[in-house]
Amino acid sequence: MIVRIAIILIFLSSFIPNVFAGGGLLTWEQCVREAAENNPDLSVAWENVNQAEEDKAITRSSILPQISSDLSGRRSGADDSADTKSFSYGISARQLLFDGFKASSNIKAAEATLNASQYGYAVASSDVRFSLRSAFAGLLRAQELVSITREIASRRDQNLKLVKLRYEAGREHEGSLLTAQADLAQARFEVDQAERNLILAQRELLTDLGRQEFTPIKVAGDFEAVETEQVKPDLENLAQTTPFLKELSSRKEAVRQGVKSARADFFPQIYLSGSMGRSAAVWPPEDDSWSAGVSLSFPLFEGGSRVANVSRAESRLEQAEARERGGRDTVIFTLEKTWTQYQDAIDRVSVQQRYLRAAETRAKIANAQYSNGLISFNDWIIIEDNLVNRKKAFLDSRANLLIAEAGWIQAKGGILEYEE
Repeated sequence: MIVRIAIILIFLSSFIPNVFAGGGLLTWEQCVREAAENNPDLSVAWENVNQAEEDKAITRSSILPQISSDLSGRRSGADDSADTKSFSYGISARQLLFDGFKASSNIKAAEATLNASQYGYAVASSDVRFSLRSAFAGLLRAQELVSITREIASRRDQNLKLVKLRYEAGREHEGSLLTAQADLAQARFEVDQAERNLILAQRELLTDLGRQEFTPIKVAGDFEAVETEQVKPDLENLAQTTPFLKELSSRKEAVRQGVKSARADFFPQIYLSGSMGRSAAVWPPEDDSWSAGVSLSFPLFEGGSRVANVSRAESRLEQAEARERGGRDTVIFTLEKTWTQYQDAIDRVSVQQRYLRAAETRAKIANAQYSNGLISFNDWIIIEDNLVNRKKAFLDSRANLLIAEAGWIQAKGGILEYEE
């Protein structure tokens, strides 16, 4: 028993470093959490939200009292007179009473812009999820392809040995031998190619994870889709729930409030103001002073800039409405397209699996037949080539299923934390 345990530990010690070397073994859930923390595109989108929140706070400050204080000391004189001194300090306040609802419109516009930036973050999260899922599926495929190409190379090597034996026995011609040698060279090239593409797939996933340095990583998972939806949903209603369309709607609302703000420039601005303080020729000053009043300002002529501002704002509103209509049409089309591609990908996996099963059975029979001289080299090698192609096609169909599923989820507006 102890010997068996020792053998198992030796085996694991030789296997685990290859799996966990560098970046380690990552599951999809681990990739999601890491990308949520480190992906730079998400960071940019989040800072847009923060900036919109501060813009809203800045805009809201215009309706609050504006309070300031001042302190001054002055000394003056001339050649024929004594120096004079003056000191003063005080506090003043100014409160907006009416501006044609310009400030309230600006605040609503800032709130709509904040909502738009929040939906924009959801759109960025959805895009990152699609990119991350595609990279995850790509690395899964690359890992599997390395194993498949090595298996194919081993099979081609066995085939060459069989052809060589028949050639040396005078039962096969030189063309068949050269073809088998070329097939083996091609298989070995594809092994090297798959290993290079594995590194490329690792770099792609590391980029989406937000890592700045390359470390060899592997991913753990399968090619099973998580979406179980079989009945086609109502795409028109589904489109209304997508973050992209909600972002466009919020930006349109911000522009609509901008039109109201521009029109408010035709109304007077009324402020309540007041001040109090002390001033004297000595410090500290003891003479009190105060003032209070109401001011009204109304521009009489500004060269037509107010009219132009309103026209420009109305034009922007029409532009935003058109952008929203176009965005809705685009979202519905994208939903239709990705739903179709996803359903096609599901069916294609089943078909390719049947083809692979048939190719494996034919290859097994043909290999025995060729060994016994019952079929020609040309017939046998066609069956062998078909098996190789079916193995790759089945792998591609499974990887494409994950990507098609990710595209459908992205079209629905699924964010990075979709499965959580």
